[in-house]
Amino acid sequence: MKIAAKIMLTAVMAFLPCLAQATAIDQLHDFLKNTRTLKAEFAQSVSAKNGRKPQLSSGTLAISRPGKLRWEILKPYPQLVVGDGEKIWIHDPELQQVTVRKAGQAIGSSPAALLAGNNELEKNFVLRDAGEQDGLNWVEATPKTGDSGFEKLRLGFAGSELKAMELFDSFGQTTQIHFSRIERNPALPAASFRFVPPAGVDVLGE
Repeated sequence: MKIAAKIMLTAVMAFLPCLAQATAIDQLHDFLKNTRTLKAEFAQSVSAKNGRKPQLSSGTLAISRPGKLRWEILKPYPQLVVGDGEKIWIHDPELQQVTVRKAGQAIGSSPAALLAGNNELEKNFVLRDAGEQDGLNWVEATPKTGDSGFEKLRLGFAGSELKAMELFDSFGQTTQIHFSRIERNPALPAASFRFVPPAGVDVLGE
């Protein structure tokens, strides 16, 4: 009986890495499948390849899947990204400028654009389990095409909750985002995903 128990324990231990891989990717699928709307606060750090001091910012986000998002940087310099499902509006109050892009071209405008899409993440990315770090299970997503603007991105989950994202872009920058005060499937006002350019601003790309 002891020998049989040892064999069973060895088999279970050998199978655990497979379970970990399935769990990390399953957490991502569970999040996409069961999240219709999302509201959260975020803290963002952007580090350049040259080792300069990271640029820090914070704000709020709201998502209504598929296709609608609101990514608002509040500190240190306000910036607003609004997606209505057809267009992405990027408002920079300091420059008094609004940039408009078609939603399909806006993947680089905000990390939230990835989360606001449909459930076809694997259509555009190769998914790989990236193990456990800082108490989170990580999934690494590598784009299948070279024009996405990203070399890869990582999503960190605790259970079914998305807690962090890391993005590595084509310019050598690393963006780290940590989410807090997360609400899944709250009722969100439709006005959150509409944008009208303020009077007097320059509108580019429309």
